[in-house]
Amino acid sequence: MRNTIKKHQNFLIGENDINARCALFFVRARPAHFTEDPQYGLVVTKKLFKFAVDRNRAKRLLRDWIRFNEKYMCDNLDYIFIARRGILQTNRTDGREAMRKALHYIKKLNAEITNA
Repeated sequence: MRNTIKKHQNFLIGENDINARCALFFVRARPAHFTEDPQYGLVVTKKLFKFAVDRNRAKRLLRDWIRFNEKYMCDNLDYIFIARRGILQTNRTDGREAMRKALHYIKKLNAEITNA
């Protein structure tokens, strides 16, 4: 399992970020700060999820989907997952499939950028 991003500055938007979005979450990927230790971060805002129980459930779902689809993540990228409101109304299998599609899309874009 990857380590988590802890510093605020690593969550900021960069010019070279690769983006993917779906109804459940938004993903940003950027070149890893430490290539030997790629990381991921979760953003679940109080503005969208008023209650802590909802924020915690959204984070739990995202972590489960990341763990299940980690094999599709590029080793040279750090990922930031931003939860959207629809995440609470979905089930585990639909979320895992959405995560797989988003990670495949990012992997494809990353391959195009590195080969160009």
